[in-house]
Amino acid sequence: MTGFTRRQLLLAAASAGAGALAAPWLGRSVLAANKPVVAALFCGHIDDNGFMQAGYQGFKKAMDQLPITGHYKDQVANETQAQIAALRELATQYKPTLLIAHGGQNTDAALAVAKEFPDTRFVITQGAVTASNLSSYDVRQEESAWLAGAYASLMTKTGVVAHQSGIRVPPGLRARASYAAGVKHANPDVKLLTNFSGNQDDIELAARATQAQAKAGADIIYTMLNKGRSGTTQACRELGIKEIGNVIDWVAREPDVFVGSAWADVGIGVFEACKDLSENKFESGKIFKVGLQQPDAVRLIMAPDTPDAVRQRIAALQQDILAGKIEVEAEFNGPEFQI
Repeated sequence: MTGFTRRQLLLAAASAGAGALAAPWLGRSVLAANKPVVAALFCGHIDDNGFMQAGYQGFKKAMDQLPITGHYKDQVANETQAQIAALRELATQYKPTLLIAHGGQNTDAALAVAKEFPDTRFVITQGAVTASNLSSYDVRQEESAWLAGAYASLMTKTGVVAHQSGIRVPPGLRARASYAAGVKHANPDVKLLTNFSGNQDDIELAARATQAQAKAGADIIYTMLNKGRSGTTQACRELGIKEIGNVIDWVAREPDVFVGSAWADVGIGVFEACKDLSENKFESGKIFKVGLQQPDAVRLIMAPDTPDAVRQRIAALQQDILAGKIEVEAEFNGPEFQI
């Protein structure tokens, strides 16, 4: 368990922030220093080079830039009872004004604990639910996933592409459905091999899935994993096939393997929730969404050597999504690849 505090007196805050501090929900003694308390739960590891790390970085940015006090807990199992216990611990120990559960996998746990602590504000990032004291902040990673599917379909040489994820959480399921739709839209003849292994962090399992998908003909694999991604990447490297990442810029990080990355800065949801709280703009019972219209949050990154024709096609497809001509899919009903 780790906490961050930011001690900063700004002239602007003295004049502009005074009104916000009079809000009734800030009337706790812990807020005497004009700093609301925010606690956050990160299931898994905050150094996973993926979803949890992106969320943690958004949290740390909020601690660095906003007048709030923060505490977090990580390395919690992706299992509802473990999440409930962790959220209760954070709510009881720190009595936060706002408690953030990072990731849609926390939905059931956050809804349950929000009922137990009605005076605490709750947020689920990548969520799609609300309650009287709970909001969701959703960075629409499914939009960049859709473009990643189209990109894979346009770039494959074998006519077979793949998808890998671990646990079946709503955001991951939506992104898989969108990726599949993008593949089909760009080229209906391309075959998709999609797999949920059951574990986001198992490196050996991810490597085995990669080997099996490559054996079945896949030459591009879209990964939505956390620590397990390194197993896929190393296997792709050894097999001479390519990978499309997500969340961060994997093309810049490992250009020998990654031909693209479905950028979705899920940390923005964490930061924006904290920012809204600090500015007294936080609203419970709402779902806040951000997508391709905000490129710093959601976009497709392509390798520098991507053919111009492919870049132009992706740009046109992106405009069609923004214009509402293409509806990003939320459900997938096709066959799944078994290892």
